[in-house]
Amino acid sequence: MWCVANLDKEYIRRMEDLLDLYERPVRASEPVVCLDEKPVQLLEDVRRVRRKLRCSRIRRRDYEYRRCGVANVFCVLEPKAGRHFNRVTPNRSAREFAKMMGAIERRYPHARTIHVVMDNVNTHCEKSLVRFYGRRDGRRIWRRFQVHPTPKHGSWLNQAEIEVCLVSRQVLGSGSRRLGKRAVLRDEIRAFNAEANRAGLVIHWRFTTKDARRTFQYKCKKARSKH
Repeated sequence: MWCVANLDKEYIRRMEDLLDLYERPVRASEPVVCLDEKPVQLLEDVRRVRRKLRCSRIRRRDYEYRRCGVANVFCVLEPKAGRHFNRVTPNRSAREFAKMMGAIERRYPHARTIHVVMDNVNTHCEKSLVRFYGRRDGRRIWRRFQVHPTPKHGSWLNQAEIEVCLVSRQVLGSGSRRLGKRAVLRDEIRAFNAEANRAGLVIHWRFTTKDARRTFQYKCKKARSKH
């Protein structure tokens, strides 16, 4: 269920900009990348079941666990091309965001423009890259991107949200797995990336601008942004 708080002109403009972007064919010169962040609480078992179980027996686990801090996962992908760049970081600070953007930029050395979809967190800006890389390199990297921000309360328009769900189910087990070390989580995320990239796992986004106008019942010819 989508909960749209305020369908104003700004929301419509940003929504249609993203929907138009998603309808574009895959272009090596202008890749479309989606980015989101997922906090992960690191947990480990206090008591381990060492006894070997028969095939017919259900494995049991003690309810008690130990908190081992938190980590962040940058969920990043090129949805139509099936390229996945998820990365584990200690946190979601401006420094880690700058490093992630630099890693994305290096993935597309020959691209003319890298379109990136992300939300409006205050660290998602040129200033973060300038502080980490320096003024010259930070500005150079940032200028290779064309940022397409999601509307306020419109995170459902970011396809990286789907990647977050995939990581949650396939790596974290919807919260049921206990990973106590960041290094272990990093290995699991790398394994997920390798398998997803090997399989060419793409996202088939079907909600279009036409669907949006029919669903939300608005008419706004001037809402569409030009790129």
